[in-house]
Amino acid sequence: MSARPCIFGEVLFDHFPDGGRVLGGAPFNVAWHLQAFGESPVLISRVGSDPDAAAVIDAMDDWRLDRTGLQSDARLPTGRVEVSIEAGEPAYDIVHPAAWDAIEPHGLTPRCPLLYHGTLALRDERAREAWRQLHGSRPETVFVDVNLRPPWWRRERVFEALAGAHWVKLNSDELDELAPGTAAADRRALSFLVRNDLRGLVLTDGAHGASVLTAAGERWEARPEANIGVVDTVGAGDALAAVMILGLLRGWPLGVTLERAQSFASAIVGQRGATVPEPGFYAGFMVKWSSDEE
Repeated sequence: MSARPCIFGEVLFDHFPDGGRVLGGAPFNVAWHLQAFGESPVLISRVGSDPDAAAVIDAMDDWRLDRTGLQSDARLPTGRVEVSIEAGEPAYDIVHPAAWDAIEPHGLTPRCPLLYHGTLALRDERAREAWRQLHGSRPETVFVDVNLRPPWWRRERVFEALAGAHWVKLNSDELDELAPGTAAADRRALSFLVRNDLRGLVLTDGAHGASVLTAAGERWEARPEANIGVVDTVGAGDALAAVMILGLLRGWPLGVTLERAQSFASAIVGQRGATVPEPGFYAGFMVKWSSDEE
């Protein structure tokens, strides 16, 4: 494996009551977007030996996503989320154990210029051991996406995952959980950044947009354009994270990166699903961003 961004964690299918299924998982979504934007990420995950695994492999091959880091498990199933409807609202059972809980450290890429992972990916000690090996190779940038999914998170485990991170993304509800208090969200976010010795923090707030704070005291905000059409908000945060990572890899100014990330996330919510299987969708953004730099 060459020195490319490493995306570590879950690949899974959401299974719906009507028999439908949707491929995703935050790391998979981020890797998908980065591949479309030309970064050739190494997705480090694990699938079973079942029809869902075959579908993951087919999707990755169709998108030319490198499968070097995709492991196979003969015992555990491919990641699965059982979606049910309770009192008119969706409920989610992230089935445990799954193959991605058992990602093995053996044979992992020894050098990652950038390592992305979420907190859900570390719910099992086996995957945490693989993560520790990757983390121990001292990537230049570690980007952690906080995702607090009951019952699969514990406060001490989240802060273990943040140790050594350079960038963290979390939403306003997650900030309230991890940095509660009566102070304004910005002040608590800045304290969170300092306390965890971060270079930067990305704070998302749904329809209100996103902000970036840095250890140097800089701050940027971006808001969605007015009256955007919303079809499906699933994966909006993953889309924003992917373009933030893209900007870090390419050395874009942070304010520009955040504006582009928000714009891309706003486009994703106008689509059905967290990813788009059309290269032209991504090409339009690349053309615009390139022309902006001329």
